Amino acid sequence: MFPTFGGFVFRRAMLVATVVSVSLPVSLTAQQVYEVNVHGTIELGLAPHVRRAIQEAEAAGASAILLHINTPGGRVDAAIQIVSAITATDIPVYSFVNPMAWSAGALIALATDSIFMGPASSIGAATPIDGAGTRAPEKIVSAMRAEFRALAELRGFDPHIAEAMVDEAVQVEGVVEEGTLLVLTAAEALSIGFSAGSFDNIEDLKTNLGFGEATTVAVRVNWAERVVRFLSNPAVAPILLSIGTLALIIEIKTGAFGLAGMIGLAALGAFFGSHMIVGLAGWEEVILLGIGAVALVIEVAVVPGFGVAGIISFLSIGSAVYLAMLGNIPTWPDVAEAGVVMIAVAALVAAGIFTIVRNMPNNSRLKGVFLNASTRKDEGYIAASPRDDLIGLEGVALTDLRPSGTAHVDGERLDVVTEGDFINKGARIRVIRSDGYRHVVDVLQQEYLNS
Repeated sequence: MFPTFGGFVFRRAMLVATVVSVSLPVSLTAQQVYEVNVHGTIELGLAPHVRRAIQEAEAAGASAILLHINTPGGRVDAAIQIVSAITATDIPVYSFVNPMAWSAGALIALATDSIFMGPASSIGAATPIDGAGTRAPEKIVSAMRAEFRALAELRGFDPHIAEAMVDEAVQVEGVVEEGTLLVLTAAEALSIGFSAGSFDNIEDLKTNLGFGEATTVAVRVNWAERVVRFLSNPAVAPILLSIGTLALIIEIKTGAFGLAGMIGLAALGAFFGSHMIVGLAGWEEVILLGIGAVALVIEVAVVPGFGVAGIISFLSIGSAVYLAMLGNIPTWPDVAEAGVVMIAVAALVAAGIFTIVRNMPNNSRLKGVFLNASTRKDEGYIAASPRDDLIGLEGVALTDLRPSGTAHVDGERLDVVTEGDFINKGARIRVIRSDGYRHVVDVLQQEYLNS
């Protein structure tokens, strides 16, 4: 996975030679330099983009890869994915820090073959923090120190300098005192050999590396990566999960698989699919999701209603969702963020259920299920809207009224009742009173439509 030590020494020697004397003849025939931006917060959607850029550079036989780093940091697991992709390639990877590579950004820069910096740039400040912005537990800090130390040893840097960027307890004589977290400016990094050079811009850097005339391939984020980054965004996840959860609740209550089930599966599929692509979800989450799906099928198809299978379904799917947001190396901010998302989902689902239940009585398709009027005693327990508009209208008895039956009045089929008289089918009738659902009629003419 990692380059050999001999290969590393060779590349470092070649780099020094080209930086010291750029006048040496360099064959620029078919040279290509791939340029990749590592900007903004380091998040898991960025890792597949960098991996793709490196794979394309390898396929094209590129001469070098330049990472333009400008980030305050971000997720550690995302940075480690990028670091793994960088250290696994045989193509020289150079980083140009301008204006900052802090925290996870410093880790990515340290993984490259050489670090170059802009004139007003800085690198370091890599102490892990928790959700409250304070220093993370010693276990996490120690793990980060080990990662920085390993990369520094791989790239030929002083490992103590790398550790001092993570832990303020590390003292480096002449560089940083104990109790101060190390952040290096471009001049400081150059003076201690942490940086290989300082340049005004990336074009000057390419010229000094001997790639001034080479073809630059700027790797941009494609549409698929945009979609994945959008779907895995912490702001979008609660919406997808809320839609999926509400749809599954509706599906369970209907007792048959239909549109709600398809919408629910599509929303959850978008969530888990995007999180698997960016490396958050793994086989554990897939297994939990599968258990939840099987329990859901049992709840819908075998024992309709909401029982043990439904509870198992939601617990399994909920656990899969929570674990999928943590990733492989969760820090306290990641745990806090996942908790906030779950709380937001619970709130949105509760609001959705409340809205659905509240508006059910107004749904015309559920007219026969919900009572639309009050049932106070002083109103005689009226269970339907008053129909004063029917009073005085005439119609035809569709059945014998003995004394109740059905009549056709003003184009509407109604259940009617007489005041006690029997009225034959086909007779002309008139509505004389409407008490909620009770429409009282009397006879106008005993005619027969069907003799």
